[in-house]
Order: sequence, then structure tokens, then C-alpha cells
Amino acid sequence: MLIRRQRAVVAALLSAVAVLALGACDSEPDGRGAEAVASPTGVTVVAPGRPGEPARRVSPEEAARLLPDESPNGADFRYVQMMIAHHRQALTMTELVPQRAESPAVKKVAERIAAAQKPEIAAMEGWLKSNGGPREQSGHDHHAMPGMATGAQLAELGKAGGRAFDELFLKLMIAHHQGAVTMAAELLSEGNNVLVEEMANDVIAQQTSEINRMRSL
Repeated sequence: MLIRRQRAVVAALLSAVAVLALGACDSEPDGRGAEAVASPTGVTVVAPGRPGEPARRVSPEEAARLLPDESPNGADFRYVQMMIAHHRQALTMTELVPQRAESPAVKKVAERIAAAQKPEIAAMEGWLKSNGGPREQSGHDHHAMPGMATGAQLAELGKAGGRAFDELFLKLMIAHHQGAVTMAAELLSEGNNVLVEEMANDVIAQQTSEINRMRSL
């Protein structure tokens, strides 16, 4: 995760410095106060060095080549497609709550989960559409995803009511959220696309908070 933060910082710095370079030609021809200077071949920009290395001046074209490649890889597609299915099961579980739960607190938790995960599904589906659509995932069974409830568990939840429902719902949903956090953490170490990483970080933050809330009930 630290490497990815450094990559994002470098990208931001290079982008900002490139803008300064363009402005320096017009407003500061002597180069003072800007990260760029005029040269016989044009403008140069200061590219931050790697940890322990000094910065160096490069052409805008070379600076652009130094920007990290954030094109989606297989891990990004796998995570998004699996997390959509994961979220959909959570919504299936929350749909049972209004008629079967007894605890007002459980009902509120379910409302929050549904309110958060419906737009997250839409965002992930939008990301897939923008990146060419779903990809075939060989060797990955959605039913084997971390935290997924089995068909028998869902059937049991659908037949339960009152306090028994509340207890089973919380048990299954805590496990479900823990699985989502595991998947998101794996994505952060294997993925390459910054937007997918942002979605994964949101899942970790939000669902960790919900786990703690459910455990307190």
C-alpha cells in the first residue's frame, strides 16, 4: 500500500510540475519560483527521484512517460466482478429484514448496508462498462468467495423470525463483511487501477466500521 501511495504522489507531482512548466514560459522567463526552466530544446520539468535519490530535470515528454501505468489488470477485473456478486448476496439478506427482524437496531444496520451497497454495485458495474465489460474468470467460483453464505444458510435465514433471525442475520453478515474486507485487502496488493483501489479502500473502511457496530448489538 505504501508503494501505491508513493506512485500516486509521483503522478500528482509530475502533473503539477508540468503545469508549472507551461506557466513558467509565459510568466517567469528567468525560472525563479517555478519547477521549470527554459532550455535550448524547450521546457524541462523537475521529476521527483526515488527514495534516497535526487530529483532530476527531464523533458515534458519524458515526464509523461514516467507517469505510472494504471491500466486495469486481471486482479482488478476479478475483484470488481466478484464484489458485485458479493454485494448482491448482502442485499438478498437485507431484503429479509423488514418482515423478519425483531430488533430496531438490526433493521437500521440492514438499512445502512443496503443504502451503501446499492450505489457501490452501480459504481462497479459502471467501471466494468467503461473498461470493456466483464471478463471471463477461470478458476474462480463466486460461491467460494470469502464470507459468502451457503444456500442452506440463506434458506435457514429465510425461515427464521424474531430474535432467532436477528442473531443469525448478524452472524452471517459479520462473516460476509469480513470476507469483503479480505477480498479488498488482496486487491490492494494485486490490483493496478487507482479507481478500483479507491473502491476497495472504501469497502475496508465502511465494512470494518459495520462489523464493529454489529458485534456491539
